[in-house]
Amino acid sequence: MDEPVIIDEASGQEEFAALYRDLHRHPELSFAEERTASIVARTLAGLGYEVLTGIGRTGVVGVLRRGEGPTVLVRADMDGLPVEEATGLPYASTARGTDPAGNEVPVMHACGHDVHVTCLLGAARALAADPGWSGTLLLVGQPAEEVGSGAKAMVADGLYDRVGTPDVVLGQHVGPLPAGMIGLHPGPAFATSDSLTITLHGRGGHGSRPESCVDPVVMAASLVMRLQGIVAREVAGADTAVVTVGVLRAGTKVNIIPDTAELQVNVRSYDEEVRQRVLAAIERITLAEAQASGAPRPPEIVHTDTFPAVVNDPDASARTAAALAGVFGPAGVVDAGAVTGSEDVGEFATAAGAPCVYWILGGADPAAFAGAVGAAGMVRAMEGIPSNHSPLYAPVIEPTLGNGIAALVAAAKAWLGASA
Repeated sequence: MDEPVIIDEASGQEEFAALYRDLHRHPELSFAEERTASIVARTLAGLGYEVLTGIGRTGVVGVLRRGEGPTVLVRADMDGLPVEEATGLPYASTARGTDPAGNEVPVMHACGHDVHVTCLLGAARALAADPGWSGTLLLVGQPAEEVGSGAKAMVADGLYDRVGTPDVVLGQHVGPLPAGMIGLHPGPAFATSDSLTITLHGRGGHGSRPESCVDPVVMAASLVMRLQGIVAREVAGADTAVVTVGVLRAGTKVNIIPDTAELQVNVRSYDEEVRQRVLAAIERITLAEAQASGAPRPPEIVHTDTFPAVVNDPDASARTAAALAGVFGPAGVVDAGAVTGSEDVGEFATAAGAPCVYWILGGADPAAFAGAVGAAGMVRAMEGIPSNHSPLYAPVIEPTLGNGIAALVAAAKAWLGASA
């Protein structure tokens, strides 16, 4: 494996780009971020931070204390996804990893966490060199955001007992806005996410004798279509929910009707009442479909993980947005609305009883938005840009990294005290 790129006091734009390409080339799955965590820890230690490692398994925290003042937590997530990269970039990932089921899978930074880590370390360098603030800075390299477990694991492992409790939690997520633009939405900003695994039970047999079997593949196909009716017919038009069947597995051979079929379902919502209504509908429809198909036993429905909604505190958002507008200009900080993506950064704020401010960092080529007029034009332009989790996802390196570093520095300084 290549020697990792480490940022130091003298690092500039070229070194940050080299670090980003290094991280992109070497992604790691959730709770396997050993190399990435080592880069974060070595860089922070070299910049003069007190460094704690192994929090929540692979989490890293850098602490810089400058006397009396607020405690500000700035977070970046570190894990990659089981996606095979198709960007064709010279620094594209060819990494492989082992998923929780023991399967070998491709790994890619398809959600931009390599951008997040690079920007965090760039901000670490800038803030360590800046004598104009007081207080305590907590820089967090978080594992396992993609499975919704990393923030919770760090908190459960005594994060705040070790470093103190923050007065505010800050962070950013790169997305398909044009580079140079920040999207910050007060209130519910990222959706609650619930993931379910549904196992349907049939009665297997030879494909030539379906009359002697109960086919779970047909049962699963019908269930997929029925689930899509929940949002269309059971959720009010003014409310928001998304139901996605992301995995459907069944069978081993073309002429064998299997005994079981598995569906993995994801639900996104903002409102708790809507969430409960959708989850109840999934259970009701699944049980009814199995009964209607003559299943020999009821289906199993397992709730595998939950991301709580990220709620940006309105007052804290206004304060942070003002600081960001000082860097990007008033037109460069927009309310991009709530997104149906999910994040676990809010776990840090909830555990601390502190406000959270989490924004979208534009990472798309501004040229792709040439001629776009108004919000509708922006949305149309984004439709042609590979999104997060796509095998083609590739933010432009600059000005994304420089903007991301500047955003974190400005936001942190808006909350830290001024030095005497």
